[in-house]
Amino acid sequence: MHAVCLTPAFLLRTLKGMEVHFTPDIEAKLHALATETGRAADEFVQDALAGYLEDLAQVRSMLESRYDDITSGRVKPIDGEAFFERLRQREEAFLKKHTPQ
Repeated sequence: MHAVCLTPAFLLRTLKGMEVHFTPDIEAKLHALATETGRAADEFVQDALAGYLEDLAQVRSMLESRYDDITSGRVKPIDGEAFFERLRQREEAFLKKHTPQ
């Protein structure tokens, strides 16, 4: 594995450099993309990580909101097996209704 520095030392004195280790396969893909586009490899890593962290924050917020809804009683949890059984029954009824005889 090799490392890519995500924090150029010359930009900010207060931030310490960070190394991220990749498998040789991921590193090769990253460097190939950097070569093709002319962008630095660390830019791709920063963009990817920023997008991941944003998505993670949104998912966590949604899950916390759903949990709050359940624990407060605003919504009632449903049994997963019962839900899928009702869904299967509705699908069967729909197909019987719309299938040529």
